[in-house]
Amino acid sequence: MKKIITISREFGAGGGEIGKKVAEALGYEYYDKSIIIKAASDINVDVGKVIKNDEKAPLLNSFTQALFDFYSTPLNEQIFEAQKAVIKRYAEHGKCVIVGRNANQILSQFDDSLHIFIRADKYFRVQRLKNNLMKGESEDKILKEMEKVDKMRHKYCSYYTNSDFGDSRSYDLCLNTSKIDIDQCVKLIVELAK
Repeated sequence: MKKIITISREFGAGGGEIGKKVAEALGYEYYDKSIIIKAASDINVDVGKVIKNDEKAPLLNSFTQALFDFYSTPLNEQIFEAQKAVIKRYAEHGKCVIVGRNANQILSQFDDSLHIFIRADKYFRVQRLKNNLMKGESEDKILKEMEKVDKMRHKYCSYYTNSDFGDSRSYDLCLNTSKIDIDQCVKLIVELAK
């Protein structure tokens, strides 16, 4: 039985919903952005500042970054290290589903883990967001937001883990929710976890 399940996802593909349903089906704890709040309290930083810097790689170039690092650790680095520590603590307890936060890379050495990537076709994601999270928004605005969030996740993943976001080699299973519905994805993951 896999005791740790990580779910990475494209924006709008349903990864959060899948994660919640998998956790419920297995009786596991579910963690997503709650990790940010725990990380903020661990490093005594205002939660608002942490959320503002969430999933953002530093904007400094390598030379400027090296100079800056000489004098102090940037907030982004502190946040990432604090989240990493929180994720490892949760994983050590086991029986958890962790969505996002590069958990698949952070926990790649944990034996009892199952790493999942959830993706979907652009049109499917736009329609899904239009009916849920971004009701009332134009398709053009939704598409721009999707591209922005996915680009941010790519940069964040690359910067902190030296890996490519969505690269199948970083996961045990990749699922496309525009081809396999949410409930079928949940069933597959639960079966694999068992």
